[in-house]
Amino acid sequence: MALDHNADCVLCREAGGLSVWQGQQLRVIRAQEAGFPAFYRVIWNAHVAELSDLSEHDRNTCMAVVAEVERVIRAQLQPTKINLAALGNMVPHLHWHVIARYDWDSHFPASVWANPLRERDLQREAQLEQALVATDAAIAQALVRWS
Repeated sequence: MALDHNADCVLCREAGGLSVWQGQQLRVIRAQEAGFPAFYRVIWNAHVAELSDLSEHDRNTCMAVVAEVERVIRAQLQPTKINLAALGNMVPHLHWHVIARYDWDSHFPASVWANPLRERDLQREAQLEQALVATDAAIAQALVRWS
C-alpha cells in the first residue's frame, strides 16, 4: 500500500488537535475532548488505515511511541488507568488514542465513548488541565529520539 496522503482524510489535512510533538513518521496531539483533558492521539503521518499496513519496523516504531506517551502520562499525571484504542471507524487513518482516566471522571469505568455515569467534576478537570503543559513538554522530550 502506498504511504501517502489522502485529500479526503481529516488527519491528512489537519493536525487533529493541539500539536505536542511532530516526527517524520508520527505526531502526537492533545485532543480537545470535553471532560477528558488528558486525551492524546498518536497519529501516523502517512495515510494508512491499519497497523498491518506498516512494515514490521514501522509497526514497532508506532507502538514504541504509543508506549512512551503512555509512560510519560502515567509518570506526570498519575491516572487511575490509561485507555488505549485504535478504532478508526470514523476516521480510517491509523491513530492511537492514549487517554488518562480517573475514577472521578464522568464515564469511569466505562469507555469515554459510552454514556456518562455521573456529572463532570469541573474543578478536578481544571486542576488536571494545569498539569498538561508540563506533560506535553515531557512527552516531546521523551520522543526526541524519534524526531
